[in-house]
Amino acid sequence: MWSSYLGEVFACLIRDGAVNNAETVGFVLASFGRKHQRSLQMALKVSWGGNMEFAGRLRRKTFLLVWAGCLTCVFAAVSAEPQSSSDPVVREAIQTGVRLEQSRQWRDAIEHYKDAVKDWPENEHLQYGLRRAKFHFGIDRRYSDLSFKDELLSLSTAEAFALFDSVLDQVRDHYVDPITTTWYVAHGTESLWLSLANERFIEQNAFGADQQKVQQMRDELRDNYWNKRLRSRTEAHSMIREVADRAEQLVGLRSTTVILEYAFGGCNGLDDYSNFLTPDRYRDLNNNIDGEFVGIGIVMEADEGHGMSLVDVLPNSPAFENGLRAGEHIVAVDGHDCREMTTDEAAGLLTGLSGSFVKLEIQDMRTPEVRTVVCPRRAVKVDSIPIAEIIDDEQKIGYIRMTGFQKSSPDEMDAAMNRLAQQGMKSLIWDLRGNPGGLLSAAVHVCDRFITEGRIVSTRGRNADQNLSYSANRIGTWDIPVTLIIDGHSASASEIVAGAIRDHHRGKIVGRQSFGKWSVQTIYPSTWQTGLRLTTAKFYSPNGDNWTKIGIKPDIEVTLSEDAPEHRGSTDLDVEGDPDIQAALGVLRTPQYSRR
Repeated sequence: MWSSYLGEVFACLIRDGAVNNAETVGFVLASFGRKHQRSLQMALKVSWGGNMEFAGRLRRKTFLLVWAGCLTCVFAAVSAEPQSSSDPVVREAIQTGVRLEQSRQWRDAIEHYKDAVKDWPENEHLQYGLRRAKFHFGIDRRYSDLSFKDELLSLSTAEAFALFDSVLDQVRDHYVDPITTTWYVAHGTESLWLSLANERFIEQNAFGADQQKVQQMRDELRDNYWNKRLRSRTEAHSMIREVADRAEQLVGLRSTTVILEYAFGGCNGLDDYSNFLTPDRYRDLNNNIDGEFVGIGIVMEADEGHGMSLVDVLPNSPAFENGLRAGEHIVAVDGHDCREMTTDEAAGLLTGLSGSFVKLEIQDMRTPEVRTVVCPRRAVKVDSIPIAEIIDDEQKIGYIRMTGFQKSSPDEMDAAMNRLAQQGMKSLIWDLRGNPGGLLSAAVHVCDRFITEGRIVSTRGRNADQNLSYSANRIGTWDIPVTLIIDGHSASASEIVAGAIRDHHRGKIVGRQSFGKWSVQTIYPSTWQTGLRLTTAKFYSPNGDNWTKIGIKPDIEVTLSEDAPEHRGSTDLDVEGDPDIQAALGVLRTPQYSRR
């Protein structure tokens, strides 16, 4: 404790510029007796490098040590020694991120660093903190994924290399930017280096390994393999085999574990929306595209210490029929307490065959009471339009909420519009808040219902087959006033719609600035039931704009109060209490639209 505390204090002096050279560091270390030098060095590495240190954590009645070191050389856009900041606000942002990492709150760390990078985009401490948190989040997620542990970790060395080759080939052939073998393998090395300082990875693969041997392996990765130049796949195989042999000798890692880290780590170095998908994740993605899956019909996320927060409960689902509602928490699944579980771990417990049952313990965080619910699992159909109704009977203003863009979305939109038209609809509020996107083709077809002619969206990629333009067809167009609602969670396909509505002057947009995801992902099947989601192109609005990391600003911005609900169920509708809907109604009630 003493050395860790002193290391943190000393590291603060380094960041503040009071100590800024290797000679001073060496002098201070030399001032301590031998018994404290090594522990102080390790503490400095944690505090200065911003990585996690788990020392003396009691696990399975055994002390499990997880080691971290400062990164002396990083790839591409990140320099070896990020410059310190003299701005105390920036220093506090860095320290907050480090504290989140040290407590393994990877998702919160990612969100914190993303916000901080928006404010200080040139700060390399924040940039690498974000990168590091993303890698650790990916590692934790893999090792809580049953299909990864059961189906992929059981592969032979030859099978693991075949999987690695398949992924590398697809990335090199299809990714939006050129990727070299050297680049891809370098990120695999970085992923393995970080994995050896990740508690979940150590528990799974090297529990009880000697601390000094693990640190030696990390040092050798940094000194001998960091960004090593590779001219061919053969050289890549040779290097990875060498690393795997050394990792087995020092730490006891299986070769398949190492090879998979290179396969997944290479993809982790790509953009935020490209992923190597485990078998379960690949199946889930296809189910989302099709709009149907077997389960109880909930959308949830881990709320550390409280369980699984219900973000949404799908209508006509087993969960909805048994009284579960958005905002409640699942605290146990079949007797397994899930208050400290990751989302993936809890999802694994909820998975089962159609016709089976799962016992849930449910708590509303406003009360201490816990109730037990038994839900059947069955096929659940996910509608992308959960609400379509007239919300102003006098002026016949219709309202459609769309939560995603899937295969069924165009047909759902036709059915909803026809139903509202039969009720006398004269204008429409189209709500895309919280809509993360989906299929580009679905967005184009749905948007075509409201735009008479001209371009809807275009895409441009590295390969010619990604350079496409999509235009409207006059047939079947609805000629009624439209107001669109968006927010910071409206992304991708939602932004295609918003861009087309704005550029064609088809209607007003209200709400808040959209997310800013203006890229196209293509899904590629790979071996052993895995898949790849790769960014293959960027998309552009009818006027040729790409609003990546910026998003579309609404014509009428609505500011929400601090007590506005964080989660809104897909079927929850409060017209009078929803400021966005009220703003949209205000637009459509003006004489310009109401007298049509």
